[in-house]
Amino acid sequence: MRLRNIPGAKEEMLTSPFVVQEPETKAGRWREVFENPGPLEIEIGCGKGRFLSELAVRCPETNYLGIEKFSSVLLRALEKRKEMECRNLLFLRFDAEEIENIFSPGEVDRIYLNFSDPWPKARHHKRRLTSREFLARYEKILKWGGMVEFKTDNTKLFEFSLEEAEAAGWEILAKTLDLHRDPVLNEGNIMTEYEEKFSLLGNRICKLIMRPGESSKINKVGEE
Repeated sequence: MRLRNIPGAKEEMLTSPFVVQEPETKAGRWREVFENPGPLEIEIGCGKGRFLSELAVRCPETNYLGIEKFSSVLLRALEKRKEMECRNLLFLRFDAEEIENIFSPGEVDRIYLNFSDPWPKARHHKRRLTSREFLARYEKILKWGGMVEFKTDNTKLFEFSLEEAEAAGWEILAKTLDLHRDPVLNEGNIMTEYEEKFSLLGNRICKLIMRPGESSKINKVGEE
């Protein structure tokens, strides 16, 4: 279970050089924030930061922004970040429901969703990060051809995500119900803390790669 009440966590969010403040003022200027014109990739619900930390080291030319709404969880990611010498990894304490307010249209190259909260009760399904409501938000900020990569061990959530993608007119680029036995999709895979934990328990890991369909191209004219 995620920790949420570590003393001093909120204060750390306000003083850490690795946490972006006033993100609403950064829309359209994220590459200036990183001082790097490279691609911008974000992880929503970055947890303790293991996934993005490894990505940032592997791909120094890409800008990575980890978004997490719980200060006490993000604090763990900052502890890792302090030990790193890279310049392409920053974090943001923010609720993803407002994500279209902090990025300009077409500003994001890729979105990662790793082991998101399944919100099992039907009345909460709109809160799922792969619901059609969230897909509509992502469609606004992704560049044309930009993708969402989603991993989970929850097969019901995975099936829900496929159904929502179809309903939203998104294109499924790749999918698997057993990532670690898929020689193509598992190549170069970076495991998160939850992925390692669930795999050791014998749970199969599902992965989905998708992008907005052709209908969204109208909104992306003139981007590139």
